[in-house]
Amino acid sequence: MDFEKYIVDIENFPKQGVTFKDITPLLGNAKAFASCAKSLVKMVETPIDKVVCVDARGFFFGGLIAEKLNAGLVPVRKKGKLPSKTIQKAYALEYGEDVLEIHADAIQKGDRVLIHDDVLATGGTAKAVCDLVTELGGIIVQCNFIIKLDFLKGEDLLEAPVKSLITY
Repeated sequence: MDFEKYIVDIENFPKQGVTFKDITPLLGNAKAFASCAKSLVKMVETPIDKVVCVDARGFFFGGLIAEKLNAGLVPVRKKGKLPSKTIQKAYALEYGEDVLEIHADAIQKGDRVLIHDDVLATGGTAKAVCDLVTELGGIIVQCNFIIKLDFLKGEDLLEAPVKSLITY
């Protein structure tokens, strides 16, 4: 399926000079949504213990991927959103800074982890998530994205294999 036709460019969002890749039309089309979920699962070629999905758009497919891979689901959230003991990592976005948190007991030493988010841009978010997983003893098997923005070179920050359905 041509997923690109379901991606809309939003100019100057969330700030001037940024072109946001909006996946909302993809989510709103039942056939595209289902096909995207299946395609994301097919990109994983090795056993996974946990799928780590990133707040907030990573959540849309993270649970579906985890269920299909018979893996646990671990949400990484923005600071202050998780109820139990957490560890955190500050990171830079292409348009600002933020802090991510993960439950301190979410990943066990040796867990094989797939990280999933909607877009890989500058790599700051994905690198922060990788750092959190590694700090807890997880082994990052792969990082999956719907979209990868090659021109921003985010993949250069990541040590794990990166796969995406769409590359710009």
